[in-house]
Amino acid sequence: MFEKQDTVTGAPAETVQGLVKWFDPAKGFGFVVADNGGPDILLHVNVLRSFGQSSVADGARVEIKVQQTDRGAQVAQLLSITPPANLPPVVIERAGFDADTLSQTDLKPARVKWFDKTKGFGFANVFGCYEDVFLHIDVLRQSGLADPQSGEALAMRVVNGERGYLAAEVRAWEAVVGEE
Repeated sequence: MFEKQDTVTGAPAETVQGLVKWFDPAKGFGFVVADNGGPDILLHVNVLRSFGQSSVADGARVEIKVQQTDRGAQVAQLLSITPPANLPPVVIERAGFDADTLSQTDLKPARVKWFDKTKGFGFANVFGCYEDVFLHIDVLRQSGLADPQSGEALAMRVVNGERGYLAAEVRAWEAVVGEE
């Protein structure tokens, strides 16, 4: 594979750590603030898609390769995403499910049926299961995601709650496949 290069200087892209300032999937871009300061770094949706996601939560920690272009700094490659810290307890914990039990639940392949970020929820379908799985925005944020698109492939840990199935953990499908 070819090493990404800075389009201005021709040098290899610099590895940087920082926080996602904001990302808007409808616009197709957002910005990262580097830990070491400097101008905001453009994050384009195509870079996220290459990582296997179509969105990222505001405040998520990222490790990125940055290149300088005629238009400024931009993310050339996304190396890792860590969900935002200090989030409120997710729906699953409020429903009385503990983390140890959840960690032993298998990740299941799923596709987003629909998700409305404004409402803060949506539904997904797990392969081989005819019932919809409730998908809450807090669970997505806890997983480093923010606004999955209809048809997007995900891996989910699913629990059966009082009102039916709900996602306890959500991960990008490509991230799970890469672990095997």
